[in-house]
Amino acid sequence: MVFARKSRSEEAAGDAPGRHWVTHRIGRLLGMNHRARDVRVEPRNRLSVLPGLQRWQSRRLARSHADLLAAADSRAATSFFLSDLYGDHDVGLRDREMERVMPMMQRVLSPAMLMIAADAIELAVLSHALDLRVAEQLAIAGIDEAGINVDSYAAAYRATGHRRLRQRQIQRIESVGLALGDAVNQPWIARLLRLARGPARLAGLLELQRFLERGFDAFGQLDDVPAFMRRLCDHERSISARLFAAERDPFGFGEAPSV
Repeated sequence: MVFARKSRSEEAAGDAPGRHWVTHRIGRLLGMNHRARDVRVEPRNRLSVLPGLQRWQSRRLARSHADLLAAADSRAATSFFLSDLYGDHDVGLRDREMERVMPMMQRVLSPAMLMIAADAIELAVLSHALDLRVAEQLAIAGIDEAGINVDSYAAAYRATGHRRLRQRQIQRIESVGLALGDAVNQPWIARLLRLARGPARLAGLLELQRFLERGFDAFGQLDDVPAFMRRLCDHERSISARLFAAERDPFGFGEAPSV
C-alpha cells in the first residue's frame, strides 16, 4: 500500500505541491478507497461484525477523548475528528462527488484545501483497510458485535499487526489537523473557502465543501492547534503501544470488560 506525498522538508523549502500534483494524488487515493470498499474486490466488507466494530471504535474514541470533548475550545475539533475523520462516518457521498468532477476541483479549491482533502482520503483508506483486518480476526475468533470488548478487541488488534500502518494512520490525523490549523491562520484561505461555496455547489462538490468548512470552523475555535494535536495523537500512540504490548488495561478504562 503506497501513498506518495511530498515530504515536509520539500514543502518547507518552497516546493509545495501544486494543483495538478495534488489532484492526481486525490484521483489515485479515490481509486484505492473505492476498491477497498468494493465487496467484489475486498470480500471482507461482507463480514457482519464490521459495522459493529466501527461503532465500537467510535464509542471507544469518544470515551478516550472525553476530556477534549468536554472542553469548550476543543469540543468542536474533537467532534470533527471523531465523526468526519476517525470514526464510522460514511465518506461515500463525498468521494463519489470528487470522482465525478475531478477536473473541476482544480479550479474550485485552493492547493491547501486540496491537500487537506487528499490526506483525509488517505486516512479513510488506511482506517478502512485496518478495520477490515481487525474484523477478520474477530470473525475468525467467532466474535460478533455483542462480543466485542476491550479484551477481544485488543487480541484482534495485535493479531492484525501492521504497526507501521497504525503509526501512519496517526500521522495522517496529525497532518490533517496541523494543515487545518495553518489554514485557519491565513485569512485569504478563509476567504477563498467562502467564495468557493457557489462554485462547489455548481460543480457537484457540496459535500466536500461542507467537510472542509466543518473542519475549518472547528479548528478556528482552538486556542492552540499544535498543542491539541499533540495531546490527541500522543494519546492514540500510547494506546497503540499498550495494545501491541498486551497490557491489561490499554485504554485506561479501569479494566472494564467492555466500552
